[in-house]
Amino acid sequence: MTHLRIAVIAGLTAALAVTSGCANRGAARAPVETPPADELVQDIIYQDKPRPTSTLWDLFKKRDDAGKVGAVNKYIWFAALDVLDFLPVQTVDPFTGVITTGYGTPPGGGRAYRATVHISDPALDARSLNLALMTRSGPANAATTRAIEDAILTRARQLRAQDSRL
Repeated sequence: MTHLRIAVIAGLTAALAVTSGCANRGAARAPVETPPADELVQDIIYQDKPRPTSTLWDLFKKRDDAGKVGAVNKYIWFAALDVLDFLPVQTVDPFTGVITTGYGTPPGGGRAYRATVHISDPALDARSLNLALMTRSGPANAATTRAIEDAILTRARQLRAQDSRL
């Protein structure tokens, strides 16, 4: 019996060694890439015909916000340029939301100001607007800065209302 048992164990060990060697070949294969089901259906429907670029169902898809310019809100962006039009624009970057102006005097005023506007969010919200207003002698009065921020936000709301009427 012991010889039979040794022969069975040796046979099982040999079979295990052979099958474990075969298993390594399958692991090195790359997965088969198949097109998505929608694409296969489209191939069947439009065999030799040109495919339409849009359909009726595109009306119901979620669209990007129309109020964005780059990464900022377009209404605040254009309102800031509109309210601060008396200042010469030095740099603008709609992707970072920064508008930098040089010194200029407002109509009917005697003090020169310069502004740096940072629009930090695509939302039409007061928290999206950061304004730094400087005079030649240092930072401008907080009340003046607040008044200009309010004017920019009011103009942004007016632009949004005009845009929604169309």
